[in-house]
Amino acid sequence: RMETGSGGSMPADAEAEGTERALIGRASVLTVGTMLRNQARDWPRRIAVDDGERRLSFAEFNERVNRTAALLARHGVRRGERLALCSENRIEYLELAFAAAKLGAILCTLNWRLTPSELDYCVALVSPKMLIVSERFRDSLDRAVAGIVGFEFGAEYEAALAASPTVEPDVFVDPEDGLLIIYTSGTTGRPKAALLSHRAEIARMLVNAMDFGLAPGDAYVAWPPMFHMISTEQCIHVICLGGTAVVVDGFDLNRLLHEIATREQWWLITMPGAIEPLIAGLRERGIRPKGIKLVGVMADLVPRHQLAELTELLQAPYANTFGATETGLPPGSAGRIAIGVVPASLAKRANALCEFRLVDEDGSDVPDGTAGELIFRGPTLFSGYWNAPEVNKTEFRDGWFHLGDMFFRQADGMLNFADRAKYLIKSGGENIYPAEIERVLLSDPRVRDAVVVRRTDAQWGEVPVAIVAASDPAPTAAELLDACRRQLAGYKRPKGVLFVAEERLPRSTTGKILRHEIEKWPEVVAGAFLV
Repeated sequence: RMETGSGGSMPADAEAEGTERALIGRASVLTVGTMLRNQARDWPRRIAVDDGERRLSFAEFNERVNRTAALLARHGVRRGERLALCSENRIEYLELAFAAAKLGAILCTLNWRLTPSELDYCVALVSPKMLIVSERFRDSLDRAVAGIVGFEFGAEYEAALAASPTVEPDVFVDPEDGLLIIYTSGTTGRPKAALLSHRAEIARMLVNAMDFGLAPGDAYVAWPPMFHMISTEQCIHVICLGGTAVVVDGFDLNRLLHEIATREQWWLITMPGAIEPLIAGLRERGIRPKGIKLVGVMADLVPRHQLAELTELLQAPYANTFGATETGLPPGSAGRIAIGVVPASLAKRANALCEFRLVDEDGSDVPDGTAGELIFRGPTLFSGYWNAPEVNKTEFRDGWFHLGDMFFRQADGMLNFADRAKYLIKSGGENIYPAEIERVLLSDPRVRDAVVVRRTDAQWGEVPVAIVAASDPAPTAAELLDACRRQLAGYKRPKGVLFVAEERLPRSTTGKILRHEIEKWPEVVAGAFLV
């Protein structure tokens, strides 16, 4: 017999069963780090990463990953420890992700668009063992790095790597161990740290293969910031399947046009703010794509005529996606918009490898045609928000993850987006929650009430605008925008301020301002007050 934590004893047969299950469970383990090692063994000379100046084979990339893991371990980064990174897109970003994978550590991808105070909060939230920055963003983290072991990319970092061994780390990593923390805004106006496991990443890779046509050896051009899942995740998946991650430092139009013309690739991400110049560049230069399987995300935020124009130019269908950092591309991203088609509907098709329901406030399933909140289960799901037990208790209630997004199911099974239960503005690929902006506006004692709503924008898809009820004397729009400029990242700042009488603000019976009513105001729709 063996003693149990409850003070009782465990029967010998139960002990044997537990040991047997543990052995079987360990034999079934597969992690992201192992998949890289296997590709380096099987395809050592195939190109793993390419940034336009450096091209590393799988053998070379895996060697640098092992050196990176040894360097991290030497400075105390162990299984379960967090490693924070603030950097532009670069090969080292992916080296650190795979090094963390081999150690069982967690890479926290800091959003360099945030202000120093916002970055301080993100760093403190995860208590990292180490913080690595690029020269470009060194000054953004001066306060955040206090008391944390730090490295900056450059000669010293490369010398430390060169002095590190290339042996594979001898660390047991469980598929449920965390691999990435990606920050996602919260309804309280503070970023939340979404924890993604090896299990979730491998499941998301399978979804890419099943629903998005990802095949071994495919190339992926990663130009969106790697602090977003759409770049880091897709690079991990491509590399794990023996393909090439093409690293691009942001929206470099010339580089993207070159890659379109010369490289066969899997999925070219496009989003509001990038589509119009891409279309213009393709037309001006008469570029014929080498071969693209799929293009685009977030079709709802793109003018429909541009969907037809872009797919025609690239000769690739558009991905009609609805997913989340927390769930991955599921639950509703399997649909496609055909080449050259102006779609009449943007209804979503459900993905494989997940289960979901549409429920009312009591958690009961709603009938087809009735809007309900989408709740989710499946192996692509994240492992909760870091250091947020009360939020997790609420969001994972009843054994389902509650997205807070409202849909209704059509008779044919397609899903139509109805509304955001948790009001969200998606601007140029970035998520903006109004509460964060409203907190800044309401900090001015002259502001009696304020609400931020979304407005359709030709370039960015949606932008935030502020509706303010002020006392007399009132602040000026410039003063309020200056306060936002000091405290918020650029993409979060309102694109205009409209002053109204407080009694004009529409409210529910409980006193909540009705954002959706304000969105319909003629002056909001027209944007006459935008700056």
